[in-house]
Amino acid sequence: MTALRKTTAALISDAAPFAIRAERASDVVAREALLDACFGDNRHTRTCQRLRDGRAPAEGLALSAVRQGRLVGSVRLWHVSAGGIPALMLGPLAVEASSRQLGVGAALMDHALAAAKARGHRAVILLGDAPYYARFGFSAAKTRELSLPAAFERDRLLGLELSEGALDGAWGMIAPTGAPMPKSKASRARKPLLVPRAA
Repeated sequence: MTALRKTTAALISDAAPFAIRAERASDVVAREALLDACFGDNRHTRTCQRLRDGRAPAEGLALSAVRQGRLVGSVRLWHVSAGGIPALMLGPLAVEASSRQLGVGAALMDHALAAAKARGHRAVILLGDAPYYARFGFSAAKTRELSLPAAFERDRLLGLELSEGALDGAWGMIAPTGAPMPKSKASRARKPLLVPRAA
């Protein structure tokens, strides 16, 4: 019996070399560095960032993946109106390059969607690669009449209904509806702009 317990513990630790938990204030610096590494310096100018600027993530829906005490993945969801229909916008989903083969991204998605459903949210929208997100149930079937506040590729705007029919009739602009981020946090989260000095 003791040998069986030891074997089981070893299998579990080998199968799950990372943990997913709620994002903490101490994750901010590592999360920002991870996002820079995954999306580049221009990530603050991307279309979906306009829906996040100055807003706090939806309560309980900012998650971190940690491996050996180090942040290796992050995902957040944000309150939006999808043409008047309450929904969540997922993103960014980021995973450190050396941890991508461990299933961190899929685990973050599974946890985030389960947490969103448990909190009573009915629909999730994202801008991403359809072949990757299709495995979680996302498609463009009910987002064809929705728009974003800047240029975007139509086939990358995907939706998932956590409750059947939640995106029926969704039409119009996707707009942020989440709570404003406290000013002190908002100023720390955004990088300062570098303005060249006059010669």
